Amino acid sequence: RMSRHAKKLRDHDINPCIAETDATTKCMDDNNYNKDMCTDYFLKYKNCRTFWHGIMMQRKRNGVKPEMPPAEERKKILESMG
Repeated sequence: RMSRHAKKLRDHDINPCIAETDATTKCMDDNNYNKDMCTDYFLKYKNCRTFWHGIMMQRKRNGVKPEMPPAEERKKILESMG
């Protein structure tokens, strides 16, 4: 059974970087936990977190709720950016 925290991390509306998290974990599993083999994955994850954190802070400043856009809205944001 998953903890409440673990469930939150797997919720696409709360965590915008699930795909990057999973890709990083898979890379680590596939490469016997050699971090050097997975630097690209770590970078993609970090970029994802940084990008969505910026969006979240902007929404917070503007009083937009929820602060993290739901998955469907995030998709539209990304599409609008090309």
